[in-house]
Amino acid sequence: MSYSCAFCGEENEVFVDPSGGRRQTFTEDCTVCCRPNMITLTVDDDGDVQLQVTQEYEA
Repeated sequence: MSYSCAFCGEENEVFVDPSGGRRQTFTEDCTVCCRPNMITLTVDDDGDVQLQVTQEYEA
């Protein structure tokens, strides 16, 4: 699954951890600009995944 970096807009890959529960929040650094993206991942009843990506801090 991919997301756009909240800082530079570059596409990044993220993997869903099935053992992490239905709502997961974690930080991933962009592979291009190296800034931290706060990712909130939600899995609904059908198994569909929704991603919300925000800046972890204001640069």
